[in-house]
Amino acid sequence: MITKEINAIFTIAFRDLIKLLRDRARVLSGFVFPFLFIGILGSSLNATIGENLGFNFLTFIFTGVFAQALFQSSAAGVISLVQDRENDFSQELFISPISRYSIILGKIFGETLVAYVAGFGVLIFGFIIGVPLTLTQIAFLIPAGLAACFLGGAFGILVLSNISSQRTVAQIFPFVLFPQIFLSGVFNPLIGLPPILAFFSRLTPLTYAVDLVRGAYYAKSPVFSQVVVFHPAVSLFITAALFFLFLFLGTFLFVRKERNK
Repeated sequence: MITKEINAIFTIAFRDLIKLLRDRARVLSGFVFPFLFIGILGSSLNATIGENLGFNFLTFIFTGVFAQALFQSSAAGVISLVQDRENDFSQELFISPISRYSIILGKIFGETLVAYVAGFGVLIFGFIIGVPLTLTQIAFLIPAGLAACFLGGAFGILVLSNISSQRTVAQIFPFVLFPQIFLSGVFNPLIGLPPILAFFSRLTPLTYAVDLVRGAYYAKSPVFSQVVVFHPAVSLFITAALFFLFLFLGTFLFVRKERNK
């Protein structure tokens, strides 16, 4: 029984990976994105305000974009569930003799593999522009990035669980994603924010993914307290709690939507 569920998870995940390899535009976008946000935006901000902060602002943005790219790619990839629903493919999945949670986990795991294309694009570009990256830092970044992917995938399931068309997705998804980018500290330190912005940043799931990745990169760094809001253990706990909450609630709503279709 367990073997069947595991095989189902990997089969669904492998399907998403194959779809990515056939989609050259999406592969290319995984490398263009870090160039725009780290190379152009990060370099310009580092030149104007970086010297006054006491830490390298380009490296700070690199860690934020790494977490955001993984979270966003995984969340956006789940949009294909809407495509599957419109093509009735999801109906075929949900009448198969496997757990609904295995189906959703397979989808999230598949989009996590896909998201790491964007993640490796960020890492490669980080090397190119001179971001300090030791083997220890990379070893810490990889599992922290996986946590960001899983949280993004579960968040995407929750958002899309009651959406019935790709057109609605195009309208709603940017609305729930873009505010998180500016509230989660991808491009700005969260320490010292006005109380109202600090409050909303704590309600933003992406905040904990970004802070976890930064905690992994800046561990034992003298500027750790300037760039990391929570202890990495706290960020990891909250990330895990949000993942399971979004996973169970999103799966329940999605399955109910399929049954009422």
